[in-house]
Order: sequence, then C-alpha cells, then structure tokens
Amino acid sequence: MVVLSKEYGYVVLTGFASMVMIGHLAIKVGKARKKYNVQYPQMYGDESENGNIFNCIQRAHQNTLEVYPAFLFCLAVGGLHCPRLVSGLGVVWIISREVYAHGYSTGDPKKRMRGAFGNIALLGMMLTTASFGRHLLGWTGPRMGPFSRHS
Repeated sequence: MVVLSKEYGYVVLTGFASMVMIGHLAIKVGKARKKYNVQYPQMYGDESENGNIFNCIQRAHQNTLEVYPAFLFCLAVGGLHCPRLVSGLGVVWIISREVYAHGYSTGDPKKRMRGAFGNIALLGMMLTTASFGRHLLGWTGPRMGPFSRHS
C-alpha cells in the first residue's frame, strides 16, 4: 500500500476543481449550440457572425481538452513530489483556462491570449514532474563551476 502525504489532498481538490472547470466550459458550448442553432454532430457553425462566436466558444473548450491529459498527468505525478507547489500551479492553470475561454468567447480570437499566463503554470508543473522523475532515478545532474565536486 502506498502512503500519500496529507498535503496530497490539495492535489485531489485541484483535480476536482479542474473537472468543474471542464464541465463549465462544456455547458457554455451546449448553451451556445442552442443559441446559435448548431445541430449535432456539427462541430462548427456555418453562419458568418454567429457561427464565428460559436466556433470560438467551442474551440476554447476543445483546446482545453487537448492539453487536459498532460495537465492531469503532471498534477497527479508531480503532486507526489511537491503537492502544494503543483496544486498552486494547477489552480493558476484552471483560472487561466477560464480567462482564456472568456476572452475567446467574445468572437475575437486575439482576446484568448489574456489567458496565456496558464502556459507558464503548466510549464512549471511539467518541470516539477520531470524533476520528480530525476529524483526517483537518483540523477543529480552535472556539477559545474563553484558547485562541482573536486576529487
């Protein structure tokens, strides 16, 4: 049996918050589908003005789903090593996806970039996860300069 630190609870709650965010974006797509009359199984709207707004709402959700597996992997695995750090970065990523979707849903794709700060949070999660793998393997990395070992 694996024993997790008490702080891993932050990771669990961050994962739950991410599911709420994904659900929220899905609901926005459903409402937009109804409002702009985009029937299933169509992925994109055809009309120029309304179709563009629907497409932007749908793309914000789809783009989030495209990166979601990497987010969950880094949250779960990196969270074993540094649960508070990874959870904090995860919350920043979740907030950024909401900001991203809000900007994108205006119909002006350039406004989605307001949520780009989440990419830095995800990068931090990725580096923490990679560091955990390095730690598990006992890799210390090259020693250079004043920190090098002298034989």
